[in-house]
Amino acid sequence: MNKNVTPFVENIAEATAACLITMVQGNLLALGISHWLIASQTGVAAGSITAAAILISKTNKRWAISLLLGLITAVVDYFVHPGMFGTIVTEAVVTGVGAAVLSYLAGTIISSVRARREKFAGES
Repeated sequence: MNKNVTPFVENIAEATAACLITMVQGNLLALGISHWLIASQTGVAAGSITAAAILISKTNKRWAISLLLGLITAVVDYFVHPGMFGTIVTEAVVTGVGAAVLSYLAGTIISSVRARREKFAGES
C-alpha cells in the first residue's frame, strides 16, 4: 500500500473501532447499523485529520501519532454524537483513550512484523 495512504487507512480503522467498542460498552453483540454509521463518521473525520497532521509534521514517533489520534478522536466524537454514559464528555474521553491505546498497540505490532519481514527478506 502507498506510504501516504497507509496512515490514513490505519487511523480511520483505529478511530472507528474505538468508537464502536465504546459506544456499545464492549458488548459487540449489540452493534447495529446506527452504531456503524456514527462510528464511521467519527472514524473518517478523526482519521483524516490525524493523517493530514502526521503527513504535515512528518513524524514517525509512535507515541506522538497515538496521542494525536486519541485527542482528535475525543474531540470529533464529542461533536458527532451525544455521550451515552457518564457526563456529556465521558464517552468522548473514553473513545479517545481507546483510540490512542489501539493505535499504539497496532502500530507497535505492525512495526514489529515489518521489521521481522525485512530481516528475513535480507537473509534470503
